[in-house]
Amino acid sequence: MGETVRGRRFVGFGFGPIQAGLMLCEAIESGSFDGLTVAEVDQGLVDAVRTNGSSVTINVAGRDGVRAKKLSGIRLCNPRVPADRKELVAAVRDSEEMATAVPSVSLYSAGGDSSIAAIVAEGAIPGRQRIIYTAENDNFAAEKLSKEVANRSSGRDLSGLQVLNTVIGKMSGVISSEREMRELGLSPLVPGFNKCVLVEEFNRILVSRVTLPGFVRGIRVFEEKTDLLPFEEAKLYGHNAIHALLGYLARLRGHSVMSTIRQDFALLSLGGQAFLEESGAALVRKHGGAAGGEPLFTPAGWSAYAEDLLQRMTNPWLHDSVERIIRDPVRKLGWSDRLFGTMRIAMEQGIEPRAMALGAAAALSFAGAVEKELGPPLELLSRIWGSDAVGAERDACARLVLEALEKLPAWTARA
Repeated sequence: MGETVRGRRFVGFGFGPIQAGLMLCEAIESGSFDGLTVAEVDQGLVDAVRTNGSSVTINVAGRDGVRAKKLSGIRLCNPRVPADRKELVAAVRDSEEMATAVPSVSLYSAGGDSSIAAIVAEGAIPGRQRIIYTAENDNFAAEKLSKEVANRSSGRDLSGLQVLNTVIGKMSGVISSEREMRELGLSPLVPGFNKCVLVEEFNRILVSRVTLPGFVRGIRVFEEKTDLLPFEEAKLYGHNAIHALLGYLARLRGHSVMSTIRQDFALLSLGGQAFLEESGAALVRKHGGAAGGEPLFTPAGWSAYAEDLLQRMTNPWLHDSVERIIRDPVRKLGWSDRLFGTMRIAMEQGIEPRAMALGAAAALSFAGAVEKELGPPLELLSRIWGSDAVGAERDACARLVLEALEKLPAWTARA
């Protein structure tokens, strides 16, 4: 691993569970950073953390229990407050590593002069090398942020700034129910605050390869890859796809938390089938010969990946709610998103994805319940897919999901 790089400054944008429970946590664990500054627009949260002496507590779920972990020395600033914005720009100027962790890449440019792109562009002056990890769930997040920063830089030299894509398979969430926090024995983010961060104990994070000459990352635990695309597809069409399949079918079978799936053999078996025989088989065929001999894209490597993830997805200490997994069904039913995107890759590789189709049917059923004005199943799908879906591929997906809808009543109750 080499010697620890000390005396650095880390800057984060957004103070959600991934920033707190992953980026800041690993920055602190590395011992490389003397300063930690985070942009956060929730003034109540900013005030609460400052009042608590710039410290927060997160909850880390392992395989055997939950432990509270205190993170100290975190300076929160609201970019909408002029004095705080000035402080953020100065922090970016002095930084070597930064991380965005906001709900959507669309927020990179939101807020005008208080936006992420504007602050980075103003602070990233020439003559100093910097990297930014983009933690948003978008395969082209780095490219999108780079473009927005360039648009705000007025032609200034940004050659010392490299924006990195990431593949983050860490599960996390925010719990804001005082009753739930009390029953689970969780610590609030700060004393008296009605929110807590609960993250799993997992830090195998993949990032784009750094190409800045001589640059050494302070967060050394992240693993660089020259080509992230195969791993991004493994995350979306493996991890995310099976998580969604289990969630939507769990809803039909009366589960409220993902951990109780461990006692639902039929559902867990279906999830394993979809993971290994459809998603995994397709991605191993697609990337097995082209991903530089990566162990993941071998039958044995994928089997180990699936077994580990199924255990992590149903970890009782993570207390992951089914409601969280199944939110935003219309987006997840998109033509290239986790459900139909996985089905399409499987069909491209000569595999008929009947297990994945059951998950898509369950998601479609839920979407129909919450989006009643969109009409019957095929009409709803047509509106979701728009003009992206055409020809025989569209017909095959529609056929599979209609057949699955007929079988769905058999999955509405546990045996």
